[in-house]
Amino acid sequence: MCAELRKDIISGGWIITNTKGKEEFFKSLEPGVRVKEKPCPFCSGNEKETPKEIYALRKPGTLPDQPGWSVRVFPSKEKALEIEKELERRGVGIYDVMNNVGAHELIIESPEHIKNLSDLPEEQIKKALLVYQKRIIDLKKDKRFRYAIVFKNQRPSSPFRLGHTHSQLVALPLTPESVKGELENAKSYYGEKERCVFCDVVREELEAGLRIIKENKSFLSYVPFAPRLPFETWILPKRHNADFTQEDDSTLFDFAAIMKVTLSKICKLLEDPPLNYMIHSIPYMRPKVGYWKTIHKDYHWHLEILPHIVKVEGFSWSSGFYIEPLSSEIMAELLRETKL
Repeated sequence: MCAELRKDIISGGWIITNTKGKEEFFKSLEPGVRVKEKPCPFCSGNEKETPKEIYALRKPGTLPDQPGWSVRVFPSKEKALEIEKELERRGVGIYDVMNNVGAHELIIESPEHIKNLSDLPEEQIKKALLVYQKRIIDLKKDKRFRYAIVFKNQRPSSPFRLGHTHSQLVALPLTPESVKGELENAKSYYGEKERCVFCDVVREELEAGLRIIKENKSFLSYVPFAPRLPFETWILPKRHNADFTQEDDSTLFDFAAIMKVTLSKICKLLEDPPLNYMIHSIPYMRPKVGYWKTIHKDYHWHLEILPHIVKVEGFSWSSGFYIEPLSSEIMAELLRETKL
């Protein structure tokens, strides 16, 4: 295949793809930096080393901030966002300002010292997903918040990484621009075609089969037609649903299963790369009634996985065009064929 310009149907962004061959691409990867492990405050038995527990899945009869939990949540020690303040929206000259109001929580996904989520059993991953749901729902009660996002920073090259699988949840008084752009594109697509763009992507990818990594009864994992980064991967529900928190127990297990396989393949093929993942779901439906009037018809929650194995250069930052060394079809083929 020749290099191409590709437009992402969901974000509206453009990339340049397929600029290298397979061998040239793998030779260009920089080796990851490994850091020495430190004593871990996230392990069971070290609960006093963390802030007070907000929520946990626990064995009956066990107490907060004690062993006996399977998934545990507590506030981040970082003070970038603070939950105790009022918003106090104001203008500073022509600029808009508000206080740094928000919630920032850590979700510890295992009481054992396990590095990657993909190393956990499917049932344990499902428990973590259930806690994601519960915390998003609980934070919705705070009328100051408009959006909550769950994300993971899995960074072996970071000197701050604790090497114990965990995710983070941030609730914000606004909807992030990256998510808003996705929502607006979905709304526009629906307004023009009266179809969900994500559902159309699911149908197209299943029919073509070229970019699929894995599928099960409820989900599809695939490399997008126009990825931003090499081996960017999305997991989409096959059934239309805008709201992650509405998925039931059975569907969460299917999500856990495809997450485990997909992340395992990425980690094996790319030799445990730094990566992020994030769950994009609908905003909290306030304060503008009717603002997202068709959102339950036009939007589709999903997981985005972004491995960081190449540097984003100045051209991409300045233009919004991403340059991909391989096509998404080749990336998907490599991941599909990775044996676990």
